[in-house]
Amino acid sequence: MRNCRLLLVLLSACAALTLAACASSQSGAAYSRSQTRGEQSVRLGVVESVRTVTIEGTRSGVGVAAGAVVGGVAGSNVGRGKGSTVGSVLGAVAGGLAGQAIEEHTTKKDGLEITIKLDNGQLIAVTQEADEQFHPGERVRILSGGGATRVSH
Repeated sequence: MRNCRLLLVLLSACAALTLAACASSQSGAAYSRSQTRGEQSVRLGVVESVRTVTIEGTRSGVGVAAGAVVGGVAGSNVGRGKGSTVGSVLGAVAGGLAGQAIEEHTTKKDGLEITIKLDNGQLIAVTQEADEQFHPGERVRILSGGGATRVSH
């Protein structure tokens, strides 16, 4: 029984660390390693409008797997014989569903949809994490390259 609880705690810690590692940033100020030392094109424009949006959380499968393992181990402690097997299966299913919901919720972010009128008259919209505030009428830079576009002051 003590070993099962220890295993449960270890698996929970591993799941939390894995979920934290899976969370990717869509911030205008965050760059992936592959985006560094690469050239970006820069365009200038004026913010037309800003709308708050929600950036969906990830569903990588890590939450499902971690939750299923934890739920299966916890469920196996219910009953004996067939009851233990049924408990394991039900615990794994419930844990998988809970793990998926936790992963999606913990990686969900607040975002901004920023509509910009470029100096050439073209209208574009860029969605990014809401870690910097933008207001209509502000002059901004739009950086594009490496598969990403971001807005900055």
